Amino acid sequence: MILSSKIKEREIHKNEIQKILFIIPLMFFVFGIFIEIVVYKDFDSLLKNLFKILLSETILVTDFLDIGGIGASFINSSLIGFLNLYILKKKQMRINGLLIAAFMTVLGFSFFGKNLFNILPIYIGGYLYAKFQKINSRDIILVIMFSTALAPIVSEISYGGLFLFPYSIIIGILVGILIGFIIVPLSSHMLKFHDGFNLYNIGFTAGILGTVFASILKSFNLNLKANSNLYMEINLYMIMFFFIIFIYFIGVGLYINKNALKEYVKIFKYKGRTITDFTHLVGYGLTFFNMGILGIISLAYVIIVGGIVNGPVIAGIFTIVGFGAFGKHIKNCLPVVLGVLIGAHLMGYNISETGIIVSVMFSTTLAPIAGTYGIIPGIIAGFLHMAIVTNIGIIHGGINLYNNGFSGGLVAGFLVPIIDAFKKGD
Repeated sequence: MILSSKIKEREIHKNEIQKILFIIPLMFFVFGIFIEIVVYKDFDSLLKNLFKILLSETILVTDFLDIGGIGASFINSSLIGFLNLYILKKKQMRINGLLIAAFMTVLGFSFFGKNLFNILPIYIGGYLYAKFQKINSRDIILVIMFSTALAPIVSEISYGGLFLFPYSIIIGILVGILIGFIIVPLSSHMLKFHDGFNLYNIGFTAGILGTVFASILKSFNLNLKANSNLYMEINLYMIMFFFIIFIYFIGVGLYINKNALKEYVKIFKYKGRTITDFTHLVGYGLTFFNMGILGIISLAYVIIVGGIVNGPVIAGIFTIVGFGAFGKHIKNCLPVVLGVLIGAHLMGYNISETGIIVSVMFSTTLAPIAGTYGIIPGIIAGFLHMAIVTNIGIIHGGINLYNNGFSGGLVAGFLVPIIDAFKKGD
């Protein structure tokens, strides 16, 4: 690992990084059990609620906190976290910034659309693609983890009444396998469209692929029905728990690099455009410190605007935290967020609504535009993102969980060439 000049940190082995990450799903699991036994005193319903999550149609918007409750949602997320860490350990993967981003993103979306039933067929499809291409499956793990953005199509086909049960489950699983098989080659081509200025490249790819699948289904009069399941209670236990998680990241950062607080500003010089792997550029200490800071700021923002910490919001926060290891920091995120808030105000939206909070969170996929071109282009990017993301879900029928990644790809593909054209004219 090559670090920036004068940054020194404790030597850290890849197994230690895996242990650091393992603590998160472990804490999720313990918290899920705790809240059912101690707070709600309803442990007997936990397994039943887990099955509710596994058997739910997970098309947008399906909040597992509303479907199965807090305990089952945290257990679902923890199980998916354990699965991904097992795969990473089995394949002896070095945990870099993008793998941390993938792990945290999937963990967050396990409160909002992803469960063990609908992600496994996609993993199998990726494994079959690697076998077909005669490449090591470790080379496609990263893409497959992100590609679970399309997991809702597996659940929707299986349980949405589009096909006769139980054949629908077989069709759903086969479609999931197909997605895992074809998304790897697609993702590398889609990167060229936005030229690395959209950090959620797989979200853009999933949007394209989801649009194709949704269009095929509609052509056969198999219409996708949007869900509207949102957890709408203020739960102080969850809020405090997430603050503890982010303080944990800050603590880890300071343990690895005792000068992390003093050296933190060094991370701001990086623009964020793909590939900006902070674990490689500034080390794991500053990376985890940055993740913790972004997590606390994101959670505080939700509280300040009067929002609810529910499934979609948790997904947004954990995606920001994850990409704090790969391209995002306060300096390049703020202009984009400001642009979204300006757009929301001018368009008459309530910034405390879950949909707007989520748009603010995920708009930071365009942080590289602000990092590369400055504050004003960053604000414009955020404004455009606000305009597009609120209208684009209908295209893919809600089967792409990374709706903002799809929107971000379109904004970057549209805006960056225009900015470059004006720059060349100067």
